[in-house]
Amino acid sequence: MQIEFRSSPRPTLGVEWEFALVDRETRDLSNAASELFSAAHGRLTDESRLHKELLRNTVELVTGVCDSVAEAMADLSSTLAVVLPVAADLGIDLFGAGTHPFAAWSEQQLTEGHRYAELINRTQWWGRQMLIWGVHVHVGMPEQERVMPVLSSLLNQYPHLQALSASSPVWAGVDTGYASNRALMFQQLPTAGLPFQFGTWAEFESFAHDQLVTGVVDELDEIRWDIRPAAHLGTLENRVCDGVSNLRELSALTALMHCLVVDLDTRLAGGETLPTMPPWHVQENKWRAARYGLDAEIILDAASHERLITDDLDDLLERLTPVARRLHCEDELRSVADIPREGASYQRQRRVATDTDFDLVAVVDSVVRELRV
Repeated sequence: MQIEFRSSPRPTLGVEWEFALVDRETRDLSNAASELFSAAHGRLTDESRLHKELLRNTVELVTGVCDSVAEAMADLSSTLAVVLPVAADLGIDLFGAGTHPFAAWSEQQLTEGHRYAELINRTQWWGRQMLIWGVHVHVGMPEQERVMPVLSSLLNQYPHLQALSASSPVWAGVDTGYASNRALMFQQLPTAGLPFQFGTWAEFESFAHDQLVTGVVDELDEIRWDIRPAAHLGTLENRVCDGVSNLRELSALTALMHCLVVDLDTRLAGGETLPTMPPWHVQENKWRAARYGLDAEIILDAASHERLITDDLDDLLERLTPVARRLHCEDELRSVADIPREGASYQRQRRVATDTDFDLVAVVDSVVRELRV
């Protein structure tokens, strides 16, 4: 089969920011998405900026097609300015993290729609467990044949993105010992997790054909890889990151993802063979970043060299600085370094839990408060 990749002439940006809805009093999840959509109707300049998701405890803020990180953040800020007071009037807050620390999956309600019902019918217990939230960043790519090589090379930086954004240490009232429990939860779905590493677009088309013919998926967007091509948009979609609690960290992570894709694509277009790692190294790096977060020692290359992730991050940010300058996001990229200095979300949540004798309501409070700072 042939899949048309609608190439983007510019390295455009699009950001999808998922939030859980939590009750202002109990701090438990609130199945109030329908009420929020109804109350926000007519107040948003563009209704497409707010999306429904699988569960009624979730909303997603979406940008239009943007040319810079600053433009994307301004777009999201304008939607937040409408949604936050509407939510407050309904007695709910927006909670930006990879998982909720104590909510019960059995009490969550499914959003109406055949597609969502079919997903749960197929995935059963694992599908019902998916109380997880993330951030998706699309970067426009100019040529179809460069998409898969860039995707494969981008996997070398998978652990950096996972560790920096990790925000899901507590699940069902228990500290899991992981920085990102979401990362390992999500990969239980049959088409989720790490992508295959294809060298050409034709190999991806062959894979997609097999998935459709054998009924693994009915539509291409049911391939839920952590990094995947969005052919209908002409973008490479990065879905690695856990939910993010505030605009400052979101802008930093978006800048990093933007720079990484543009850097790799530029190098490939210039004739360079991009570095890749064997799938077993990529898989191990995902686990290490999910388990240890910013304390992970990661595998750097096919020769099995290893290094502390924060040390490697410093060099990565320095190497990407000229790219950030071209993309007008140098300040945002520089602020990536603030996350290890101040503590990633999983570390901040654990500090609150320690200081409050494991009061998980206080943990939810702290995450909610970060969105308003």
